[in-house]
Amino acid sequence: MADTQLAHMVYFTLNDGSPEAIQTMVDACHKYLKDHPGVVYFSAGQRGPEFQREVNDQEFHVALNVVFDTKESHDVYQTAPEHLQFIEENKASWAKVRVFDSYVTG
Repeated sequence: MADTQLAHMVYFTLNDGSPEAIQTMVDACHKYLKDHPGVVYFSAGQRGPEFQREVNDQEFHVALNVVFDTKESHDVYQTAPEHLQFIEENKASWAKVRVFDSYVTG
């Protein structure tokens, strides 16, 4: 898909939903996942508790949004040492992880 970016959206449900645990997870995302080759957009943050419409998913604590310039950049990221270290250091805190990958255009 020429001129198509890949959006990698990850939603973490934590074992501990305290503000401190949520901030620790957001900080880890910024530390390990932000500056990879091919990243054109990065953000990580907590779910907004004020969003209470029927369509709002309430089953996560932290959202990670990364847009890559190509699928190839995404694939390199998946095996990058920093990404693997992020997983190793944080996976014990996860009750559930949902990943949504899609092609996007701007």
